[in-house]
Amino acid sequence: MAILGVIADDFTGAGDAASFLVKGGLSVLLYSGVPEGAAAERAFADVQAVVVALKSRTQETSAAVADSAAAARALLRGGARQLYFKYCSTFDSTPRGNIGPVADMLLELTASPYSLLCPALPVNGRVVKDGCLLVNGVPLDESPMKDHPLTPMWDADLTRLMAPQSRYPAVRVTAAELARAAETPPARPCYLVPDYVSDEDGARIAAAAAELPLLTGGSGLLEPLARIWAGRLAAARDVPASAAPGPAILLAGSCSRATLGQIACYQAAGGASRKLDPAAVLSGEETEERVWAFVRRCAAEGKAPLIYSSDTPERVKQYQRLGAQRVADALEGFTAALARRAVAEGWTRIISAGGETSGAVTKALGFSAYRIGESVAPGVPIMIPLGRPDVRLILKSGNFGQEDFFLRALAMTAPKTEEG
Repeated sequence: MAILGVIADDFTGAGDAASFLVKGGLSVLLYSGVPEGAAAERAFADVQAVVVALKSRTQETSAAVADSAAAARALLRGGARQLYFKYCSTFDSTPRGNIGPVADMLLELTASPYSLLCPALPVNGRVVKDGCLLVNGVPLDESPMKDHPLTPMWDADLTRLMAPQSRYPAVRVTAAELARAAETPPARPCYLVPDYVSDEDGARIAAAAAELPLLTGGSGLLEPLARIWAGRLAAARDVPASAAPGPAILLAGSCSRATLGQIACYQAAGGASRKLDPAAVLSGEETEERVWAFVRRCAAEGKAPLIYSSDTPERVKQYQRLGAQRVADALEGFTAALARRAVAEGWTRIISAGGETSGAVTKALGFSAYRIGESVAPGVPIMIPLGRPDVRLILKSGNFGQEDFFLRALAMTAPKTEEG
């Protein structure tokens, strides 16, 4: 039975959370949207943790709260003994929310005496020190997040970031104060903000807060929390196999520095690739049929094609003159159509880079629940759709993954009779 329920504010974040739960020793099921009906309840019985992926990060606040409440109630009905509200390790939010309003609702729903704010993910360079969130050693408000188009981060202090969007105070605490809170809770509901700069910190924080009905944070705390729960459970977990027969296709839409480097690495290794030109896609000059013909030629030659629209910030600005949302919608729709066609025609390994791209891909494929396998990179698991045990889906946020991420993804999902 699922004992830990995670509510994630977007799909790639949900995959991120699920991967660390698996690494911590739990079997995991991931749902796209709120699980409903008897089938969901039966699925809950077969795993130790359930992750629900919502679209609440940039949703209108009242809708984000309502969807999160529905997810929480479904998880509690399914037997979850602890809820975890998972948001981005860069605390993507605005003075109006949505982290504060959703966390407040969950705090009240679970009657938790207090909760934590733990966005840290040290393995990816996100740490909390003296109450401030640092990204690769740089304060959040000095990192590229300060220019995010939807959630620009203009402060690094978590207590100040939380103040305008929450009804409850956020308070910095030392390790000793956090430990005492487990014995003597604060007099009124609040959020405690502990320092979290190392894996050792994560283990200490998880141990101090393991009995709370509600925790909030990034994916960093989930691995040590999963270890605690796994140690309490007698049932062994079942991790599905990574490999799958069938051809692979790689899709990339993120323009992050990490994804651009991964594309270059794949090309340098001799990987086949084709770039989507936004102007040609908008004009109809670049068609799905032409790109699909390229995909088929690659498969006939035993190659996994990479289809990408990723580009440098300078080039992106040029394309946005055609209409930023128009360009984004066109590229995401084109990529999603390729993914849908790939699965329909027997492609079983779909690897996608970029949060918006991955969201479009999953929506097009129509899968609603996934078993979670091992990770290609921290926060990037291999996912197997329920009802399609032959398919392997890998979705990564733009900034995640090693330089050779695409090569690793292919190698891990390839049948053992294939090389590399």
